Amino acid sequence: MDSQEDQKALLGQLRIDRSQQPNPPNRPLKWFALIALAAGLGFVAWFFRPPGGEGISLVSTAVAEAAASAGGQSSVLDATGYVVARRQATVSSKATGKVVEVLIEEGVQVAEGQLLARLDDSVPRTELRLAESQLEAARRTLLEVEVELKQAQLDLARSQGLAERSLISQADLDRDRLAVEAVAARLQRLRQETVVAERALAVQRQLLDDMEIRAPFAGVVIAKAAQPGEMISPVSAGGGFTRTGICTIVDMDSLEVEVDVNEAYINRVYPRQPVRVVLNAYPEDAYAAEVIATIPAAERSKATVRVRVAFLERDERVLPDMGVRVAFLDTAAEAPAASPSGVFVPMAAVAEDRDEAYVLVVADEKVQRRLIRLGRAERGRAQVLKGLRPGERVVTDLNTELLASLADGASVSWAN
Repeated sequence: MDSQEDQKALLGQLRIDRSQQPNPPNRPLKWFALIALAAGLGFVAWFFRPPGGEGISLVSTAVAEAAASAGGQSSVLDATGYVVARRQATVSSKATGKVVEVLIEEGVQVAEGQLLARLDDSVPRTELRLAESQLEAARRTLLEVEVELKQAQLDLARSQGLAERSLISQADLDRDRLAVEAVAARLQRLRQETVVAERALAVQRQLLDDMEIRAPFAGVVIAKAAQPGEMISPVSAGGGFTRTGICTIVDMDSLEVEVDVNEAYINRVYPRQPVRVVLNAYPEDAYAAEVIATIPAAERSKATVRVRVAFLERDERVLPDMGVRVAFLDTAAEAPAASPSGVFVPMAAVAEDRDEAYVLVVADEKVQRRLIRLGRAERGRAQVLKGLRPGERVVTDLNTELLASLADGASVSWAN
């Protein structure tokens, strides 16, 4: 009996006590998740904090507006068009030949007569030397015949003297006279042959000069069409392996705008009408222009009439084939004024300190004090000629208290 109780006691010692089991291993993960959730809620609360918190000032702002789009003459007709060059040429050669050198690249400014490329001139140069030799031979033959003419004239003079003394017959005298006339005729023929040789030499020199391709006018190279080693021809007779041009040159001073106007509104357009041109690539700036002429023909398929518009002001951003928006203005009596420059901001955004004007620019929720140069004022707005770009945000409703609280670099938030 005692042995059975001892065995039960020993078995009881081997039994696992579940009541003394340590904490589940996933409990620290739960605490970590709670801490991360609390931190995330704190970040969201900070990110979406209400404006005007501690150290942050709530201000009113306005965006600087480009002066070109801030007003001006109203338009009677709006249309779209393209920038075109009235003077544009694809430069080629007069003769078929192999390109040995190309001296230009795209975007290069070239002058009138500047050398663009060279062709293989071995054959024309050889023919030129041949023509020079032929001319020299003709001149030497001419000198020889001139000597013969002098000899014939001397023989005739002696024959005339002998004939007066009846020492020779009339037949001998006539023979000497005809000999002089024959040599004189031969001399005239050789002189004409010399002129022909000179002109042949000029032709060969021109053919040699044609191996050098030069710019027909001053402009900018916009396309390079040939490389050294390629064949070039003024006509495409050589098939797909023969180029028809070296490059394309555009005279940037000849740029203008072509607009297709619906024929129902063409009565609103007239010569020298002021026009405002805006490039699609740079919509913040406008260029002053005027109507050159209305092409006296309509496009039947599109029911439009083409109008030519000349730039009165232009910069390097205006390029051929650019798309533009054109506004035909309603003031015909006055010449179109140049488009305004700078930007416009509310008068309340401008402050002065010791005769210096400045604005407070908001960038990255910080205030930056920036000096500006003012222009004219109109309808509660000030024109800023220098120091501010279109689209920049400035603080408005400036007063003494606000200026004192907004030091350079202060943090702000805006309501508009």
